[in-house]
Formats: sequence, structure tokens, C-alpha cells
Amino acid sequence: GWFHTGDIGEIDGDGFLRITDRKKDLIVTSGGKKVAPQMIENLLKTDPWISQAMVIGDRQSHLLALITLNHEQVREWARGEGLELRDPEEIVSHPRVLAAVREKIRQKNRELAAFEAIRGFRVLPRDFAVEREELTPTLKLRKQVILEHYGELIGEMVRKPRFDL
Repeated sequence: GWFHTGDIGEIDGDGFLRITDRKKDLIVTSGGKKVAPQMIENLLKTDPWISQAMVIGDRQSHLLALITLNHEQVREWARGEGLELRDPEEIVSHPRVLAAVREKIRQKNRELAAFEAIRGFRVLPRDFAVEREELTPTLKLRKQVILEHYGELIGEMVRKPRFDL
């Protein structure tokens, strides 16, 4: 397992220290701009609808995000709109939900520099989880694992952002 040793690194199962310093987290866009994804992820999560966010964009011309939703919040809103959203798949694929999420991301983009703005996103049906090794025990994103789990979706998003923000 992984133990947490503050923000410098983690000790892996073989006793090696893996440096997880924030520098490693920086995304460098194809235009050479350095972006701190955590800052943008935390900003996105200030929206009550957004449960988790992972920002991607290393060596890409712009940033993309994988988003998970707070289903309770969305269901409550949907009821007010006269929509019956039953299962997670239905919630994350409903055009009205996606339009609302897009608007929320747009609002957050206004607080960011142009090169930090999210230009495409996909909504996942469920949160990232420790059991699937997508999160560390301290609930930090394990981006490599998430990239593997959602590689196909991310590839499609890179080719065609679909939601132009």
C-alpha cells in the first residue's frame, strides 16, 4: 500500500520514495504555458454540482476536464425542472444536465486566464474511488490510473472536444 509522507512524496510497497511534489503536477501546454491543474480542479469543485474534477492537457493546445457530479444536487434540480432522472447513466447523459454543467464550467472559466480555461469536458457516471485505485488513501487523484481507466474517452475528447467552451 501507499503511505502518505506529506506533500513531498509517498513510500510505495517496495519501500521506495516516490516524489509526488507539486512540480510534477504542472501541465505544460503545447504553447509552453505552465498550468497548476489542482488550482483549476479545486475551483471547479467550488460548484455544488461538481463532485470531482481532473484537468488534462499536457502537451495539448488546451485544457480538458473529466468531471463527476454530485447526483443528489442534480436530481434535486431536475425535480424542480420536472425531469425524472433515475440512474447515474441517465443523469450524466441528459442534454439539459450537460448544458447546465457546460454553463457552470463557463462561469468558472471567467475566473481563469485564457490558457487555463477548460475547453472540453466529459461527465463520468461515478466518482473516482480508492477501491479502483483512482484515489490515494488521502483522496488525491492518481492521474496515471485515471488516464488508463478512461483512456478511450480521453482520446476521443482530445480529438473532438464536443463541448466548445
